Amino acid sequence: MPLLHFITHPEVVIDPSVPVPEWPLSPAGSHRMSLALEQPWMSGLGAVFSSAERKATDATRLIADRFGLLPIIVAELGENDRSATGYLPKAEFEATVNLFFAHPEESVRGWERAVDAQRRIVAAVERILAEAPGDGDIAIVSHGGVGALLLCHLKNVPISRAEDQPGAGGGCVYSFDRKTRALLSGWRLIED
Repeated sequence: MPLLHFITHPEVVIDPSVPVPEWPLSPAGSHRMSLALEQPWMSGLGAVFSSAERKATDATRLIADRFGLLPIIVAELGENDRSATGYLPKAEFEATVNLFFAHPEESVRGWERAVDAQRRIVAAVERILAEAPGDGDIAIVSHGGVGALLLCHLKNVPISRAEDQPGAGGGCVYSFDRKTRALLSGWRLIED
């Protein structure tokens, strides 16, 4: 039963002077990815896809190098578009994310609407599933917000932050069956 593992990039270097999509993985994030590469759930990978954002491509490059895979960049795997605000301090960011999930049909502070981001991520994942080689597991390295939106879709529940990844640094994964789309796990840390 081939699986799809939806992985969120781990910790990044937060620099308000750098556009958010260009933030790299931090040393802690790189270390957590190296631990994830040794986990049994990674051993069956046949393909790896990534958001175009640097933090995701940094993580994807580690996976690709470890397993001898050619990473495939898919821009539609990107996080919800937050360019209208750019960097926000943590408390303000968390409050805005809460509104993003609570009002999915509205653009909160100029951000991409949650319903639109959900349609985009679901379509991207479905296209990957249709085009990827049939054997082997797939890893998608993306972001927490769109990961939560995809999880809501897979669970057939309304958009809600209740499906967001645990913790504050990213570096989580959930897995589902490539054919049936049945979830095999909820969010868990990548190194578990």
